[in-house]
Amino acid sequence: MTDATLYLDAAATEPVSRNVIDAMLPFMTDAYANPASVHQDGKTAARALDAARRSFAGDLGAHADDVIFTSGGTESDNLAIKGIALAAMRRLPQGVRPRIVVSAVEHPAVAESARWMARFFDADVITVPVDGRGRIRLDALEGALVAGDGAGSRPVLVSVMLANNEVGAIQPVEDVVRIAHRHHVPVHVDAVQAAGQVPIHMRDWDVDALSVSGHKFGTPKGLGALLVRGRVPIEPLLSGGGQERGLRSGTQNVAGAVGLAIALDESITFMREHHAELVASRDRLIRGVLEAIPQARLTGDPEHRLPGHASFIFPGVTGEALLVDLDARGIECSSGSACAIGRHEIPSTLLAMGLEPAVAKSALRLTFRRPLADADIARIIDALRASCESLGLH
Repeated sequence: MTDATLYLDAAATEPVSRNVIDAMLPFMTDAYANPASVHQDGKTAARALDAARRSFAGDLGAHADDVIFTSGGTESDNLAIKGIALAAMRRLPQGVRPRIVVSAVEHPAVAESARWMARFFDADVITVPVDGRGRIRLDALEGALVAGDGAGSRPVLVSVMLANNEVGAIQPVEDVVRIAHRHHVPVHVDAVQAAGQVPIHMRDWDVDALSVSGHKFGTPKGLGALLVRGRVPIEPLLSGGGQERGLRSGTQNVAGAVGLAIALDESITFMREHHAELVASRDRLIRGVLEAIPQARLTGDPEHRLPGHASFIFPGVTGEALLVDLDARGIECSSGSACAIGRHEIPSTLLAMGLEPAVAKSALRLTFRRPLADADIARIIDALRASCESLGLH
């Protein structure tokens, strides 16, 4: 990335701050002992791990013993979906299938985990539709929890993301929890896109499990956590020495845990101080794009959306062509999810929102964690207008 490049793909990943690197480094060079060791260096590592766990949990409105450190959001989602569903199967009457309820806009780590349960354990997976702005339909959620209850399948888990990665829509998690708990069904929340950007109150919301990925708020890649309440039965997916409450065996990454705690705290502090400014710059960008390019349409909820997330469709061009042209103009952005190993795919969220595939293919996502200067907004708008014109959109 050059000085002239504008990076607008923060939803894909964030840089690691110097404070996070400095905090992690001693636990890779000096205080490197195994936290399970009984000698003094091992105890030093264990204390650092415990302190990181307490800080991390506190910033998410959870308790320290809720936190299970993992390798990232994908592992956390897999452990939540598969682990909770497998544990629930032990309690079901013979012949009754487990029912997993997910929204139509979930990340593949959730959706594919649910499909895996269907493929190997005959789970009944129900996908709840969303409205035209990408928010879950609560009436449909209620129906998914009562439909066929009894003989055929029984609901064992609801999973819904807190904030959508493709269109930035924030889901009504408290309402989801209220509905699910009325049917005695636990709720998993994928908070990968939301952590560090919007306040999260896991216990106050009465959420049962919550997934987080560190590189979305400034840690090295490969770090994350699943927070899961002790009241929720869950089966481990890894067998081994029983670390992390027996749910994630393997020697803990002490440096990684420290990095997670420092990065999340930094992100939350920054967001508290600059949230209004970030939202204002996002809204100026959205207004400017819609005024400069009449064919453009905002995707996602204009009110209930992430503070640094602006997403559009440009019917008449393809998102892939826009990405390439904008990249040549020094604007780095994306068309949606960054988890498709480099493939340019139609954003699944837009299809779930009812857009035609040809229109959904024109999607563009601009995401940022720092307020945009007016000069940067003007540059983005000028580049977008020029790209659209060069691609034949007049």
